Amino acid sequence: MGLLSSSATFVRYAVEGEMVPNFLDFAAERIKDNAFRDIDDNYEERSVGWVSVLSMFDSSFEYASFAVGDYIVLTMRIDERKVAPNVLKKFTLKEEERLKKERQVPKLSRSQKIEIKENVKLMLLKKAVPVPATYDLCWNLSQGNLLFFSTSLKAQTELEDFFKKTFDLSLRLQIPYLTAEHLLEPDVHDALSRLSPDILI
Repeated sequence: MGLLSSSATFVRYAVEGEMVPNFLDFAAERIKDNAFRDIDDNYEERSVGWVSVLSMFDSSFEYASFAVGDYIVLTMRIDERKVAPNVLKKFTLKEEERLKKERQVPKLSRSQKIEIKENVKLMLLKKAVPVPATYDLCWNLSQGNLLFFSTSLKAQTELEDFFKKTFDLSLRLQIPYLTAEHLLEPDVHDALSRLSPDILI
């Protein structure tokens, strides 16, 4: 569930690194450079980019800005063409059998099989419709924290890499201990480090 849903699940990140002066101008340029590019009309296998949280089809932010007060709100959109392994295997074997009959040979070389598999995969990818996935985020610029509305480890890894590519800043996942350390004053950090888990039942 995303940022604008009535209920949501999210993970919290700390944003690490030095923000450049006039950061919103810098962010606008980087978001534009890394905006989502549609692959419906070509044969690319995968596309990752930023779109508006209001519409997955608004990659130019014509209808809503990504900047809201002291926050940046974005949606990371990933479109991907996939070929099921069993489908790829079926059509690869079918093509191998066709070529063996056509050339009247008992078997094909390893390099021929690899070439056949690559060609069959490309052919199937061209027929596959890209499947979209969207993940919202809300970034508090002054506090340096970010909420990401997915608990998928794969999506989190994708976000960490794409965020770094876009903004030249790193994300550090906040476990409860780190969140407590962030919220408490520095003079009690030592006491926090001495706490140990306990069973409360």
